[in-house]
Amino acid sequence: MHVTDIVDKQTRSRMMAGIRGKDTKPEVALRLALHARGFRYRLHVKDVFGRPDLVFPKHHVTIFVHGCFWHRHEDCRYTTIPSTRPEFWQAKFQANIARDRAILAALLKSGWRVATVWECALRSTAKVQTVAELLSVWFASGNARIEIGEGGNRCLTWSQ
Repeated sequence: MHVTDIVDKQTRSRMMAGIRGKDTKPEVALRLALHARGFRYRLHVKDVFGRPDLVFPKHHVTIFVHGCFWHRHEDCRYTTIPSTRPEFWQAKFQANIARDRAILAALLKSGWRVATVWECALRSTAKVQTVAELLSVWFASGNARIEIGEGGNRCLTWSQ
């Protein structure tokens, strides 16, 4: 069964081109909250593998702010699959997941500490503040890895 798109090809192309890869609302909100707590960072550093969204050289920390849809946040309500061209989307999503895993492994192997913050954890001002506080505690902990999902703690994962 072939399902057609509800908009024409040009409109869909324009819509997809408007999706930002950096400086997204969740990313900017987290940056502001961390900056207010005294953390200083660099953005999208080209010479750090994977070009993390935020790099904290002083702490040897990288932070990725992942969109739940594009990076496939497991069991998240925002991780939907488009009904048109499902094979295309599955292949695209699998490539994104594989790339994210490779970047994570390479950064950890080279001694970087890595945080992944999911978009769903940053959907309100209160949640942004909770995530910033969790990250502040993690910075001081020395742990190598943290993953924060919706609510700041529902999907909280720490690793040594």
